[in-house]
Amino acid sequence: MDTWIQEELAILDLGDVRLDRRCQQILQRLYSKPSLSIPAASATLAEIAATYRFFDNDRVDDFELLRPHRHATLERLRAHPVVLLVQDTTEFDYSRPEEILVGAGPLTLEACSGFHDHVQLAVTPERLALGVIDADIWGRDPEEFGKRKDKKQKPIQDKESFRWLQGYRRACEVAAEVPGTQLISIADAEGDIYECFLAGVPAPEQRKADWIIRAAQNRCLLPEAEPDDEAARLLRSAVAKAPVLGQVVVEVSKKLKRKARTAIMTVQSATVLLQPPQRLGVKLAPVTINVVLLRESQPPGGEEPIEWLLLTNLPVATFHEAVAIATYYACRWQIEIFFKILKSGCKVEKLQLHTEDRLKPCLILYHIIAWRVLYLTMLGRACPEIPCDAVFAEEEWKSVWTIQQSEPVPTTPPTLAAFLKLVAGLGGHMGRKGDGDPGVQTMWIGLQRTIDFALAWQAFGPDATRANASP
Repeated sequence: MDTWIQEELAILDLGDVRLDRRCQQILQRLYSKPSLSIPAASATLAEIAATYRFFDNDRVDDFELLRPHRHATLERLRAHPVVLLVQDTTEFDYSRPEEILVGAGPLTLEACSGFHDHVQLAVTPERLALGVIDADIWGRDPEEFGKRKDKKQKPIQDKESFRWLQGYRRACEVAAEVPGTQLISIADAEGDIYECFLAGVPAPEQRKADWIIRAAQNRCLLPEAEPDDEAARLLRSAVAKAPVLGQVVVEVSKKLKRKARTAIMTVQSATVLLQPPQRLGVKLAPVTINVVLLRESQPPGGEEPIEWLLLTNLPVATFHEAVAIATYYACRWQIEIFFKILKSGCKVEKLQLHTEDRLKPCLILYHIIAWRVLYLTMLGRACPEIPCDAVFAEEEWKSVWTIQQSEPVPTTPPTLAAFLKLVAGLGGHMGRKGDGDPGVQTMWIGLQRTIDFALAWQAFGPDATRANASP
């Protein structure tokens, strides 16, 4: 059993020590072969049957399986002065003509069926993933699909978008649990909800998390802000009138209808007083927020200028403060990588567990596996000089070193950065000058091979030979 699995599930309590032990064994098996199906990852027919019985047990649910990992994540948070809690939603598509997954609901396309997963991932400003704080998995009600007009008449707690407000409130709970760490909740444009701004207003009786949200709406400002200029009473216009604080250079990745390029972006900021929107039966209060606008000054011909409009409660008056907001928000990309590991690396959309009650606990174990892959990928960049045996077992680093280097094992373990390059090499990373750092895909393949080599080292390595030698 890997030490990290024992540590991650240290406080697991499913009401039966046999279930706790089985959970550790299943996590070990799935982690060693994350891209394989449950039968392929299991060693025997009995183990396959035991795994399916585990997920069919009434004592096994997603909340209880995430609880020990959440506890371990909170302990990691305490070691960092600033932690970002990135929240986002993804879809798991289980549309299959041969079966109907019990509990699944329509996805973005009504013809597709599956589950939504709203995750809060703890990340440092250096982009080191510390763990999953929360994962809410649900199937959408088919009767509610497409009723957008009706939703305007519902209170926020009855809307699907309530998950963003709930996510921020949970971030505040985490802030209270780790008072020595500054918690910053990060959300993309879906989180641009007025109630989220109100929830972030400081309160003397409660420790609040800070927040950064990418704007989706060109909100109205109170008339008192610009009484004689209607156009200036819109959020985007107000911040666009602010003086330019400076420029930043941003490396822009390639995406649909956009080429990769180096963009020079101007930085502006403002403090505004928002006019509250109308809500049925509720009168909302005005709220003051800070705004940062980053806009590409000279986009290439035929390309739309890149623009970020970020809302926050953090200070933005200086160039340094405004750029810090953009830097924090850019770390949101880590949750997209996390989702990629879940879908492409762990292939969770291939699971065949037939019911929601069976599937959700299994998905939580894969959340832990996806975090571990992302954590190791970034740890080598954040802490390159620590010895690799701080993370990897002796049989892991020694076996990989022997195979990759074709030379005797050193008396001192190599650094984590050096060892992770060997692991990435097992996954196909060439390590050439222009290749850059290993990505998650080469890492999850390399980690699988590392586990295989470690098992062989335990069975046939030098220590095993001495232990089994005849007297």
